[in-house]
Amino acid sequence: MDNIYLFMLIAITVLAVADIVVGVSNDAINFLNSAIGSKAISMRTIMIVASLGIFIGAVFSSGMMEVARKGIFVPSMFSFEEIMYIFMAVMITDILLLDFFNTLGLPTSTTVSIVFNLLGAAVVMSLIKINAPESTQTLADIGSYINTKKAVEIIRGIVMSVFIAFTVGALVQWVSRLVFTFQYEKKIKNFGAFFGAFCLTAITYFIFLKGLKGSPYYNELKGFIEGKEIFIILGSFLLWTGVSFAFQAATKKSILLVVIAVGTFGLALAFSGNDLVNFIGVPMAAFHSYEAWIAGGMDSTMSMSILSKKMPAEPFLLFIAGAIMVLTLWFSKKAKTVAETELSLSRQGDTHEKFEPNMLSRGVVKGTSWLSNAISSVVPKSLQESMDKSFQKPEAALTKDQSIDAPAFDMIRASVNLMVAGVLIAIATSMKLPLSTTYVTFMVAMGTSFADRAWGRESAVYRVAGVLNVIGGWFGTAFGAFVAAGIVVFLINWNPQVMTPILLLITGFLLVRNYLSHKKSSNKTIDEDSLKETGSSSVQGVIHESASNIASVVKRGNTIYSNAIRGLAKQDTSLLKKNKKQVTKLSDEVDSLRDNIFYFIKNLDETSLRASSFYINILGYLQDMTQSLEYISKASHKHINNNHKNLKFSQIKELKEVNDALEILFNDTKNAFDSRSFEQIGDIIGRKEDLLDLVTSKIVKQVARTRTEESSPKNTTLYFSLLLETKDLLSATMNLLEEYYGSHDSSVEIATIPDSEE
Repeated sequence: MDNIYLFMLIAITVLAVADIVVGVSNDAINFLNSAIGSKAISMRTIMIVASLGIFIGAVFSSGMMEVARKGIFVPSMFSFEEIMYIFMAVMITDILLLDFFNTLGLPTSTTVSIVFNLLGAAVVMSLIKINAPESTQTLADIGSYINTKKAVEIIRGIVMSVFIAFTVGALVQWVSRLVFTFQYEKKIKNFGAFFGAFCLTAITYFIFLKGLKGSPYYNELKGFIEGKEIFIILGSFLLWTGVSFAFQAATKKSILLVVIAVGTFGLALAFSGNDLVNFIGVPMAAFHSYEAWIAGGMDSTMSMSILSKKMPAEPFLLFIAGAIMVLTLWFSKKAKTVAETELSLSRQGDTHEKFEPNMLSRGVVKGTSWLSNAISSVVPKSLQESMDKSFQKPEAALTKDQSIDAPAFDMIRASVNLMVAGVLIAIATSMKLPLSTTYVTFMVAMGTSFADRAWGRESAVYRVAGVLNVIGGWFGTAFGAFVAAGIVVFLINWNPQVMTPILLLITGFLLVRNYLSHKKSSNKTIDEDSLKETGSSSVQGVIHESASNIASVVKRGNTIYSNAIRGLAKQDTSLLKKNKKQVTKLSDEVDSLRDNIFYFIKNLDETSLRASSFYINILGYLQDMTQSLEYISKASHKHINNNHKNLKFSQIKELKEVNDALEILFNDTKNAFDSRSFEQIGDIIGRKEDLLDLVTSKIVKQVARTRTEESSPKNTTLYFSLLLETKDLLSATMNLLEEYYGSHDSSVEIATIPDSEE
């Protein structure tokens, strides 16, 4: 390869485009979530407003470009060759790391990623230089290569942003809710104009004025801004107060709609101005390095001290970057996946919790509860009762799915989210600190959720676990970026002509694979056998509506049981492993139906209470069936996976006899429920004793074998366990059938719950 550096520059440029795409997919959705969650304005309007904010912010973002060039390392200590290796490694690891988190649907920080990529690559390159044979330096000299003061300042700012954003968001939201309550429609008519003016003034000053400090156009406006801040704030407040009153009088709508729209624009502008460096700062630094190398006679060992000087950003490149960011915002499907995480953690109502509680989240919740009780014991009871009235939520009879489709939170919280996050990011941008917009927007949203008591006793451990998982992912990003960039720069330095193309091919392969994997998962249609919630208000209605669920469980249970026996017979670990996943999925769906019992009962009228008893019994039997299937599947997989002795031929033969009998039972049951021929259930119930006797006879045979010829304790334990669980499975199935047979009445007309929207 004649000019490896030109090849690297081209590769870095291509990677920069891809990095913008994956970076915006992860970060951009953070400033859309408040508007999306409140559902105050249409999605199309949100996207148009955000697009304008991103584009303008990109064009005004040149002040942050210094971070990539000299914010982390001392460029004069590295040669052109070494700098190019560092930049190449940073771009490869950055794009892979961000894409990995996007695929998982977890928001991570592009700022943390780029900072620790630069730090990891620079540290490893410094160690390579220090340990070179001709070097006289020691490990203690590594401080001369790394801009320690600036790096520590950046890292400290990023870490502090987590606590500051959460605390400020919680405090502002608590005060706002105390004033407006959840029934804010009444108070918003009187105080809404002032609240809206306050929010809009904060957004105007901190984002549109303070944020301009990082742009190349600030010098032209400097004379109009500096020294006149108080007048600008007062003037803005008076102006926005007038606009608020005029808007509410003319449209009869809340000024909070304007706050959310302007806030989304302002936060998009702040995001773009702060984060564009994460995507194109390194490529622009590489381009300037290449220009200097050409002008310096193409000497690969020349010092890169030129990067220490301030260089203007090319407006044309900023224009292109802004356009790519806007297109990504409109067309990225991964961005929507990341959005679901934050919205589920900040939702005011119930939701299908995405995260499982852990020991740490339980500890945090218990500690917070203890602290809350301690404070309550000090605060006068009358004051507590007065404050509690502000946090009383309006009652609404919704199913869990209807709750999820409803706005995640109201316009008060959406306005606070946008105002606080925008202000914090703009302050950091004006101070030239690459504050993590992901950290700020996410933690502000979590703080306002906490203040709004969205994390109640029913959901706190799940929500806290989710927040801890996301924060843990951020620290994982830092560690992963540091290590990965260090490894990649070491490989490139070892043999740049060979390793650079190989690493680029691996990067391309992983990006394509993740894209196809995400596309496949996002395009999945609902399985025709998946379980559905019932909306009926009568026993006969529940019988007919839940018949498809019974047919589905029986069909899938038949497959799971047969696969367990087949996997044992063939010692097929992969089949048994797949079977475990299938039974876990079925069990989760049954648990989801049980989770909806509260909403089902709440929606019943007083004359339909018998339906709730029937429905609860049915779900109990379904859970018993899935628990037996889960045990059979897991025990079979564990036995084969641990390489225990195979079951004997006689044992496999007997299990197949039981499986054949169960297959006939399950097929007949499925046909009866599919055709709603509930009268056939009586004939199926009549076979109960024969089936139980069949299983019992196999148990008796195994007892005799164990006393005379059996030599494997593991085999004996497994075989007895399978037969006993099969008896439990049969009992649960028969109990379910008897419940249906005893409750069905073909002469009764089916009643259903009317649609709440009608």
